[in-house]
Amino acid sequence: MFDPKLEIGKIIDNHKLMEIFKCGQQGGMRRSKRTNTLVLISDYTKGIYHDKWIGDTLHYTGMGLSGDQDIDYMQNRTLNESNENNVDIHLFEVLDPKEYMYCGRVKLVGTPYTEMQIDRDGNKRTVWIFPIQPMHTHKVKKPTKYYYQNIEEYKAHYRGDV
Repeated sequence: MFDPKLEIGKIIDNHKLMEIFKCGQQGGMRRSKRTNTLVLISDYTKGIYHDKWIGDTLHYTGMGLSGDQDIDYMQNRTLNESNENNVDIHLFEVLDPKEYMYCGRVKLVGTPYTEMQIDRDGNKRTVWIFPIQPMHTHKVKKPTKYYYQNIEEYKAHYRGDV
């Protein structure tokens, strides 16, 4: 298991994230074979993906900016198989531009499912959603705009205009 030596809630920049995890500089799913990790970044400042917390579970949108996503495509596959492939999954959230808040190790806790979202070109497309949860007891600060206590509250707020 990889220990990044970061406390939950610690804010770092992208350069420090790359240095610690030995991963690439772009994207919301960054695989590092050197540290045997997959870094997930839920960036609420860009509005490209529609990640949301429902209770203690983050419903994280998979990889791919345009067109329908494929569950077997690159890091979608890594995350989908993470309970069997021994890759450590670490979550960062971006609530303010260029500030990566460490949320700790996470685990896939449910079956991935699909939903409709708008891609970067403004087209409707099918994306994969991965239900993940922190593997620790510390409370992770959740963005209030993207937090729902339960699925009923989410459905009440979801307009279905995608």
